Amino acid sequence: MYDLAVLGGGPAGYVAAEKAAKAGLRVVLFEKKELGGVCLNEGCIPTKTILNSAKIFDHAVGGDSFGVVAEGVKVDYAKVQKRKERVVRRLVGGVAASMRGCGVEVVKGEAVIEGRDPLRVRVGGTVYEAEDLLICSGSSPAVPPIPGAPDVMDSTAALALDHIPESVAVIGGGVIGMEFASFYRSFGAEVDVFEMMPKILGPMDGEVSRMLMEVYSKKGVRFHLGCRVKSLKGGKVIFEDAEGAEGELVPAKILMCVGRRANLQGYGLETLGVQVDRGIKVDEFMRTGVEGVYAAGDVTGFSMLAHTASREGEVAVEDILRRRDPSRPEVRMDYRVIPGVVYTNPEVAGVGLTEEQAPEGARVLRLPMLFSGRFAAENDRTDGICKIIADGDRILGVHILGSGASEIIHGCCLAMQNGLGLKDVCRTVFPHPTVSEIVRLASGL
Repeated sequence: MYDLAVLGGGPAGYVAAEKAAKAGLRVVLFEKKELGGVCLNEGCIPTKTILNSAKIFDHAVGGDSFGVVAEGVKVDYAKVQKRKERVVRRLVGGVAASMRGCGVEVVKGEAVIEGRDPLRVRVGGTVYEAEDLLICSGSSPAVPPIPGAPDVMDSTAALALDHIPESVAVIGGGVIGMEFASFYRSFGAEVDVFEMMPKILGPMDGEVSRMLMEVYSKKGVRFHLGCRVKSLKGGKVIFEDAEGAEGELVPAKILMCVGRRANLQGYGLETLGVQVDRGIKVDEFMRTGVEGVYAAGDVTGFSMLAHTASREGEVAVEDILRRRDPSRPEVRMDYRVIPGVVYTNPEVAGVGLTEEQAPEGARVLRLPMLFSGRFAAENDRTDGICKIIADGDRILGVHILGSGASEIIHGCCLAMQNGLGLKDVCRTVFPHPTVSEIVRLASGL
């Protein structure tokens, strides 16, 4: 009998398993593919590795304005792919070593939940029993009800391509779609982005989204906003634009990036009787409502981000430990300060309320990134911005477009999570010159 069985070895599962094992619980973790889940093997890490190669290429071909002239710059995409695979293998190995180091038993294979009282999970011919079960089965690329959609490549297939297509139609202008559009365009592909909404990047700040779209429009990416894709049969994109006119495009490749759906089928979830909507329903402790059964990560269908998943896994373990030791403090999942990042070039990062979500009377503090000396020294572009949404001294949200945005936003998260205000940020000494100083400068407006 195990104390905890974890179904899925992605960011929610392996983080939770490690935390539980270090707290003294006997833990078994089931994973049918590779440790690290989609994020490490088919998502976050592979895309960021390729995006970094694309950024280096951009710097090389654009070095003339910095006094560095490179001739004959080209992309060896086979080497880009080999490096991506090497990075993934190294990190997967690191997760495996962490599991071994803290005593988590890892079982590779198709896990099927067979029942409760006690909770039972079967892998092959072996049944494992546990007092508690944490479901972290993740998500898969969504396929919309468009004729031909099941036959086009998704993000996983795109990452496995051994070449850069001459042209790509990206269906979906969200985070995943824009990141693929970014490196495809950098490597020379003709790119069209089709988005049903009137803006890219979904719920992210509207002004920042528009600015990023302008950057990529100048790079040659064609955007079709408010556009309904009607068919993808035969390699053709048949669409209806915002004015109702029908159009047709025949790209070399079509990439489907319209979001992800929770993995709810194929592992016996129905035997538990948990409530399911777009994902497994959970409360703020990640409890499902069935005694001893928890869920975390993309399978909840809520905030499909790796860092959210990891924190949800930790919260679930905290509740499991508190049931065993009521003297432990109560820990709840808090979604108020969850950052989002788009790893395009330039990057976008945001946390908290957008300008559109801000309450009446809130202040919007805007400052171009060029007010940062470090940014000006390292960039010729003038399209960066730092926006702070504030209610009096209280910080409600921060949104940044510019190089280094992904490495700056965590400081804003720390301030918001701990209730620090604009005055506190202004009193903090930032290193100079750094791009991060833009947050302090904007806070003083």
